[in-house]
Amino acid sequence: MIEYKSCSNKIHLGIEFRVSIFIILTVFLSGLDLHAAEQYKKLARDAVSDIVDGKYDAAIEHFEGYLSEHPNDLESMYGLAVVYAQKQEIGRAVAYVQKAVDEGLPFARFLAGPRDLLRPLTGSTDFKVLAEKYAVELLHGPMLGCVTESSAKFWVRTANEVPVEIVVRVAGTDDSFRRKANGKTSSKRDYTAVLAVEDLKPGTLYEYELRIDGNKEAGGGRFRTFGPSGRSAQFQVGFGGGAGFTPEHERMWNTIYSHNLPAFLLLGDNVYIDNPTRPAVQQYCYYRRQSRPEFRKLVASASIFAIWDDHDFTTDDAGGGPEIYTPEWKIPVWRTFTYNWNNPYYAGGEKQPGCWFDFSISDVDFFMLDGRYYRDDPKSDNPSMLGQVQKKWLFEKLKSSKATFKVLASPVPWALGAKPGSSDPWQGYRQEREQIFSFLETNKIDGVILISADRHRSDAWKIERENGYDLYEFESSKLTNIHTHKIMPGAIFGYNKKCSFGLLTFDTTRSDPEVTYQIISIDNELIWEFSLKKSQLTHSKTE
Repeated sequence: MIEYKSCSNKIHLGIEFRVSIFIILTVFLSGLDLHAAEQYKKLARDAVSDIVDGKYDAAIEHFEGYLSEHPNDLESMYGLAVVYAQKQEIGRAVAYVQKAVDEGLPFARFLAGPRDLLRPLTGSTDFKVLAEKYAVELLHGPMLGCVTESSAKFWVRTANEVPVEIVVRVAGTDDSFRRKANGKTSSKRDYTAVLAVEDLKPGTLYEYELRIDGNKEAGGGRFRTFGPSGRSAQFQVGFGGGAGFTPEHERMWNTIYSHNLPAFLLLGDNVYIDNPTRPAVQQYCYYRRQSRPEFRKLVASASIFAIWDDHDFTTDDAGGGPEIYTPEWKIPVWRTFTYNWNNPYYAGGEKQPGCWFDFSISDVDFFMLDGRYYRDDPKSDNPSMLGQVQKKWLFEKLKSSKATFKVLASPVPWALGAKPGSSDPWQGYRQEREQIFSFLETNKIDGVILISADRHRSDAWKIERENGYDLYEFESSKLTNIHTHKIMPGAIFGYNKKCSFGLLTFDTTRSDPEVTYQIISIDNELIWEFSLKKSQLTHSKTE
C-alpha cells in the first residue's frame, strides 16, 4: 500500500505560483537587482573568471559596485583582495584582507587560494605578518566519508604540507579503545590528505580528533559506523543537489546536521563552477563552500558521498563525450573533483575516469551514477548518457546485488515529464533509459528506487511499467539555490516554496520492508511524506 500525505497546511500550488510572481514583481519594482538576487552563486565566480582572464578593471567594477549596494558582502571583499594582488597593489589587497576578516570571513580563505592568484599577496611581508597573527594551518575539513561497518575515511586540507593524524575512540569512553591513522597532506593533491581508520565495530558511535603536525586542532566530531553488512536495519539518509553558494541559505547545512544522519548524498550542481577550462575558478567555488562553518560542521559528522552534474563538470546541459582524454580539460576537472571529495572510489581511476561508485548501508545498496563524463550528444543516434563502461559496471553490480533495496542515484531526473521539451535529462536518452529498466525486468531485480537532482524543487514521480513493477523516483535539488523551477503537473507531488532536501528512511526489519521519502524544508518543516513497501517493488506481483 502506498502512503503519502502533505504536512503543510493546504498547499495550493496555483496560489504559490501567483505569490511567487507577486514577489518577483515587487522586487523588480523596488529597484533591487533581481538578477543579482537570483544568481548570487554566479556573481563573484564570474568576476574571478575575469581575473583569471586578466580583466582586472571589470572585476573591480563588479566587486566595488556590489559592495556599494551590499557593504557587508564578504565575497566582494575577498575578490578585491585577489584582484589587487594580481595588480601588484599589495597595500590595497592587504587592506581588503583585514576588512574581510574583521567582518567575519575566515582568514583561511586567503591561505587556501586559489594559490596562483593570491601568490603576489601571500608572498608579501605585510600578509606574512597577518598570517603569523592568525596562525591557521587547518583550512578545510575534516570531511567524513567512506563509512562502512568497520571503517571510515577523513579528508583534510592544510595550509602547508604537514603531518596529519586522526585519533578515533568509542564515544564517551577513555582511551582504552583507540584507532589511529597517519598521513601527510600533499601539494600535488591541493594540500589534501585522506586518512583511513580500520577495525571499527558495526553500529557504534565514535568520536574523533584531528591532530596536525603533532598538535590537536579544533577539527573533530562524532560519527556512527553503519550496521552489519547485509543485515536488516533502520536508518536514514539525506540527499539533494542544487547547492549554489547563497550566504542566506547556507543555514541549510545546519538543518541537515540537526537530523544526525549517518550519510548525506550530494547528487550534483554542488558548487556551480561552469568553468571547465579555468582551474582557479573551480578551486574558488570549492573553497568558498568548504570554508563555511555550517558546511564544515555537517561534513565532519555525516559520511558524504558526492557525484557531479553539468555545472560542476562542464557548462549548462553539456557533456564530455565518449572519449577519455577529449576535450583536454576533462582529466584536470576530474582530478580537481577527486581532490575535493571523499568518495570510496572514482569510477575506474586514471584509466577510466569518472565519478560513479557504489556503497552499502546494512542491506541497502546505493549506485551513484555519472551522467556527464561520457555523455553523448542527445541528438546523435542512440545516444548514451552513461557510456558503455559505466553501464556494464551498473548491470554487473545490480545483477550481483542481494540487497533488500537498491537505490539508483542519477544527477538528472528519470521521469519523462520532469523537464518537458529538454533533452538534458533521461528523456533525451530514452533508449538507454529503457535498456536499464528492461534489464531490471529481464533479470527480475526487485526493490529498485530511483533518486535524482537537477530540478530546483523536490518531487515524487511514478513511472509506470508494462512488464515489471512501477518505478518510483524521488527528486530534490534546491538545497541552497535561490533560483526555482516550477512544479510539473505529472508529479505525484512537488514542492518549490523554500529550499529543501530529501530524507529517506529505511526500515528493512519489517516483515514487508519499507522506505519513506520525506521532503524537509530549510526551516526543518516536514512538508510531505510518501511510503513504499518492498512488496510493491517486486516482479512476482506482476507475473
